Amino acid sequence: MRLFKQFQRLAESRLFLCAILAFVSVSCAAVEPAPDVISEAPVENTMAADETWSEHAREVLMSALSLTGVKYKFGGNSPETGFDCSGFVRYVFNQAASLTLPHSALAISQLGKSIPKSELAPGDLVFFKTVKNAISHVGIYMGNNRFIHSPSAGGNVRVESMQEGYWAKRYSGAQRLEKSDENTAQSE
Repeated sequence: MRLFKQFQRLAESRLFLCAILAFVSVSCAAVEPAPDVISEAPVENTMAADETWSEHAREVLMSALSLTGVKYKFGGNSPETGFDCSGFVRYVFNQAASLTLPHSALAISQLGKSIPKSELAPGDLVFFKTVKNAISHVGIYMGNNRFIHSPSAGGNVRVESMQEGYWAKRYSGAQRLEKSDENTAQSE
């Protein structure tokens, strides 16, 4: 019921949601132009792996946005009880992409492919060193230097700028989970 109310609240701010969806759809749906040469080979009725993952990235972002406002809870892993950062990411990827991720930012940071900051795409995972010099926080990149995460005690799931001083100073890297990472993630 709480999830429904949060989604309803988001839907009421349709302008914000439409802008996010438009941005995500444009950046995720980009495809290369068709080649000038037409092949004689029969065309298979399958999608390229990156196109399939683009669909999953959109679902990940929609799922993440629907949880905006859910309270932070250390060790939390559901909308009913609240989320910590990795519990939030884990829940979203499980619901939207059927990936089972480990429950720690450091363990999640070991999955997928490292991505330079200049190549971040919506749906990528972004990591921060918030405790000493170790990866201790994770969020989901949304595009335009913004990410969604469950921040800390007293906070709620929200979208923030990675350029804001606190996050900019603690940024540690990014990983892209591919659909092919499903078996790796589930075995953790």
